[in-house]
Amino acid sequence: MPTAPLPNDTWPGKSLGLPRTGPRSIARGGRRLLALIIDWTIASALSYFFFPPQPVEGVPLWTGVNSFATLGIFALLQIVFIATLGGSIGHLILRMRVVPLDPAWIGIVKPIARTALLCLAIPAVIWDKDQRGMHDRLVGTVLVRR
Repeated sequence: MPTAPLPNDTWPGKSLGLPRTGPRSIARGGRRLLALIIDWTIASALSYFFFPPQPVEGVPLWTGVNSFATLGIFALLQIVFIATLGGSIGHLILRMRVVPLDPAWIGIVKPIARTALLCLAIPAVIWDKDQRGMHDRLVGTVLVRR
């Protein structure tokens, strides 16, 4: 008579053939969030520098950052760094990388599609049992530890 697997017999990424811990294991939520904060901070700083806010009477200057410029810079940085180095600046600092499920170079189309979905925000907060966001699932990528 078969028995149900114990909770310790499964982990995020097992169904993808990834190890429980160490290199190529699924990057966990804390690292992902911190990487996103790093990337958004860099994009915000670049946006503030290249698209300085216009002074408005009674409004603090820092609130005038152009959010569309910040989002565009964020997207551009994601696409360029994922396609060339395998991860965004935040990913690389925190020792993560985005890899395709098929063993090949990630190319340019997957980073573009992944970033477009990430910028919509909703796909990034819908996770599967392997802790992959919908943006990774739909383009066939996974964020793993280096």
